[in-house]
Amino acid sequence: MKDENDSESARRLIHFTKMHGAGNDYIYVYTPENEIPSPELASIEWSRQHFAIGADGLILIGKSQKVGADFTMRIFNNDGSEARMCGNGVRCVGKYVYDHHLTEKKRVAIDTLSGVKVIDLHLGQDGTVESATVNMGEPLLSNPDQCDTADGSLLCKPVGDFKGTFVCMGNPHCVIFVDDVMKLPLETVGPALEHHPLFPERCNIEFATLLPDGSLRMRVWERGSGVTLACGTGACATAVAACLNGIRKRESDIVMAGGTLHIEWRERDGKVYMTGPAATAFEGTIELPKQ
Repeated sequence: MKDENDSESARRLIHFTKMHGAGNDYIYVYTPENEIPSPELASIEWSRQHFAIGADGLILIGKSQKVGADFTMRIFNNDGSEARMCGNGVRCVGKYVYDHHLTEKKRVAIDTLSGVKVIDLHLGQDGTVESATVNMGEPLLSNPDQCDTADGSLLCKPVGDFKGTFVCMGNPHCVIFVDDVMKLPLETVGPALEHHPLFPERCNIEFATLLPDGSLRMRVWERGSGVTLACGTGACATAVAACLNGIRKRESDIVMAGGTLHIEWRERDGKVYMTGPAATAFEGTIELPKQ
């Protein structure tokens, strides 16, 4: 017979699924079956590399009560801050709800802090989701709450002079085109620009270079997470910025360390569509962190 300590331990066990989109990895928890009292703390504790699951953050999936939405998504960075949107993450949410038989729909609507995102799921030969296309909505090209500059230009003397293009894809991005993105000291420049006074609520920073084959090689410093292998909203922002600056037309392949995303900024509706992979790494259980 189990004692009270055993019962308490069992109640604290949370089932999770580790997933990634192009290497942008998160811990996914379905909250109707797993209550997380403090997701901020859980994200910090569970995201630690080598000491826990290890991830870019935590994503909570719930049932939506909103008309026109099937599920909800909340995103917490590995520093505990809550993000409004994650393009790679929302594709994996689509995979999660389909592969876990929470829906039979191949087009699902996910309610996020940046609005409802509609996802078309693409199945592999085994019947599970292997990729998805997300309607990311219209880009916002100026936002006084996120960026103090009217035209998106950015001058930051402590780390050199950069001219950036501001694009909001549900969260703020500053995209900077350079001659060779691989030579850039991202670990130094990234945090300085994330916390630059031009961005009162901090900002995601993308650096990109046009490659000979017409694709764009991008590296990203994510607000609240640091260097990541990929960023879906950042890839969308980079494709939009490339179009605005005459570097590319309305379609781009964005190459990142974790994989490639295809981005289309459609002229007929002004919305950005992102297509990319979604993969499950493993599943398991973990104890809730102590308050």
